[in-house]
Amino acid sequence: MQQRPLGRSGLWVGRLALGTMTWGRSTDEYEARDQLAAFIDAGGTLIDTADVYVDGIAEQLLGELVEEFGIRDQVVLATKAVSIPNGERRYDASRHHLMKAIDTSLKRLRTDTIDLWQLHAWDPLTPMEETLAVCDDIVRSGKARYIGISNYSGWQTARAATWQRAVPGRAPIVTAQMEYSLLERGIEREIVPAAQALGLGILPWSPLGRGVLTGKYRHGTPADSRGGNADTAGWVQTYMDERGRRIVDAVATAADGLGASPTEVALAWLRDRPGVVAPVLGARNNSQLIAALASEELELPEEIGRALDEVSAPAANYPEAGWAQQR
Repeated sequence: MQQRPLGRSGLWVGRLALGTMTWGRSTDEYEARDQLAAFIDAGGTLIDTADVYVDGIAEQLLGELVEEFGIRDQVVLATKAVSIPNGERRYDASRHHLMKAIDTSLKRLRTDTIDLWQLHAWDPLTPMEETLAVCDDIVRSGKARYIGISNYSGWQTARAATWQRAVPGRAPIVTAQMEYSLLERGIEREIVPAAQALGLGILPWSPLGRGVLTGKYRHGTPADSRGGNADTAGWVQTYMDERGRRIVDAVATAADGLGASPTEVALAWLRDRPGVVAPVLGARNNSQLIAALASEELELPEEIGRALDEVSAPAANYPEAGWAQQR
């Protein structure tokens, strides 16, 4: 697998990342073991998780498997803190919470240091300078090597990254993990320009548009899919509108012409977008992961890339586009 720098840092990672959000829920320990083996065999290095995935079970399972495989020195472990799904406070980026959170993650992951520690979301109730001071302390202590952010807006991204670069000795923010796919290109309005200007590498989550870009919903909803589950159907249906259908049809047409799968086409397009380091592949089973990893071998012809750009182009207007931004 080809390697890329992780933002403006000295660390390089494979250009596809492994996500573990389903581990311990719809992906049992046997499937997780197979996924990790397939990912390592493909040359992958960056593995992403979070302290809230299945109430910490995903971190715990990942730590156990990395230790079992004896590959800690071969992989880049990334996890997140801040989110509290079932608490009265949805996000907590206070010093009190974050110091406890990283110690818990280190224990579950069975490691002395986390390679990339990410702030899962913006916390409007905690002063930003408090949160970022914790990041400085954690990197200085050796508990984490690099800092990333996730799900920040454009102004939040710019403010946090600029703050960290303003004074020598602070831990710079090197990545921004955001939802990004042919079906969700909203980050191109503000996040992508900010990330490129500030040296942040982009890690797209849900790179297959919550599964819609695989094409499996084109002729109905499989009963065993997230779209067929009453608890998660709304999450998928967001992209099953007329615009979504046009984009999926274009991806399927391109795939037919290239002798590839829609999954490969969608991932190859995203993988090579400006600023992208590595799409995070979240698969329920090993066959889905192997199908996604096959995108590493696909290079899209320019004309197909342009056609996909056009059919999926996001709306842009003042102030991020228009007369005020023209040269």
